[in-house]
Amino acid sequence: MTSTGRKITFETVREIGAQLPGTEVSTAYGSPALKVNGRLYACIAINKQAEPNSLAVFLADFEQREALLAEDPGTYYVKPHYEGYPVVLVRLACVTGDALKDLLRGAHRAVSRKPPMGRPATKRRR
Repeated sequence: MTSTGRKITFETVREIGAQLPGTEVSTAYGSPALKVNGRLYACIAINKQAEPNSLAVFLADFEQREALLAEDPGTYYVKPHYEGYPVVLVRLACVTGDALKDLLRGAHRAVSRKPPMGRPATKRRR
């Protein structure tokens, strides 16, 4: 629940994302998503292994995911499809508004450090 007592949905995720610089509300694989510099940082998890009403959030690294899983396995989880990526799945019915804000800020920060998508790679001199 949010601090206003509202149930957390992707609309809540969208509202938090809108406050972060450069965030665009978009889609990924036909599912609602948040992106920065053309890069995905959070989306509704649509893989069939994910539980309904789950959010996939990109993290800075795998260690952060392990810490979240150890800290609160009722809220955070991972399925085999996502294991190779620094992603954690979040049960929106279980996460607090403050925890979601922190998680999305961190995801935004981690992804926004990468170069924008679609930018030509710089050529190396030989």
